Amino acid sequence: MKYEVIEDEGYNYIEAGKGETLVLLHGLMGELSNWEPVIDRFKDNYHVLVPILPIYELPILTLGVKSLAKYVHKFIKFKKLGQVVLIGNSLGGHVGLVVTSLHQEIVKALVLTGSSGLYENAFGGSFPKRESYDYIREKVAFTFYDPAIATKELVDEVYKSVNDRSRVIRILALAKSAIRHNMSKDLSKITIPVSLIWGKQDKVTPPEVAEEFHQLLPNSELNWVDKCGHAPMMERPEVFNEYLNTFLNRILLK
Repeated sequence: MKYEVIEDEGYNYIEAGKGETLVLLHGLMGELSNWEPVIDRFKDNYHVLVPILPIYELPILTLGVKSLAKYVHKFIKFKKLGQVVLIGNSLGGHVGLVVTSLHQEIVKALVLTGSSGLYENAFGGSFPKRESYDYIREKVAFTFYDPAIATKELVDEVYKSVNDRSRVIRILALAKSAIRHNMSKDLSKITIPVSLIWGKQDKVTPPEVAEEFHQLLPNSELNWVDKCGHAPMMERPEVFNEYLNTFLNRILLK
């Protein structure tokens, strides 16, 4: 990871650039490095913030999508930001949706890519066999259209997480919280601009999920990324960044 993680008042985050603020939210098994191509592209024209979500730090009894949304809201207040653009992948998109539904006044726009909130097929629909490295490699590859994106480094990180008992308990608690916290009834109230940037071959949150989001969010656009799975900003960063740039130009440079 080439960007320094700042530690300040209990928050850990990456910060780069100046201008309108983009807050990037990672997924359940996501790393800050997943956002490197986005930071690289936008830091010259925007203020980019990437907080580490406290998945392994929050009290287990309160751990859920809502508590992570509360954390992000507090982080935005801590940084004394005005309105921000929230950009979330997978669980991070779900957290962004909850923040927006509760505090729409601080969110200028929302970008969702492979977001949970309606339906997801985590780990290919089965519990991770923790002791099997090959199984974990197969399931990490399931996340992408091109299995080569599932590098040894990425597989090692997931393998380490699912073989740590306390981490597994938290991962499962959050996965269950995401399933319980279905957003379908809340989406019609989100009237700010929303851009859906979705992998056409996403098997975790399949294309029909994106189509349902598009149908339920009143002010949304849907952009497809071909030959791409669950994390377009990692797998097809040039295409993702182009869609994001066009959207930001439209909503921020009026």
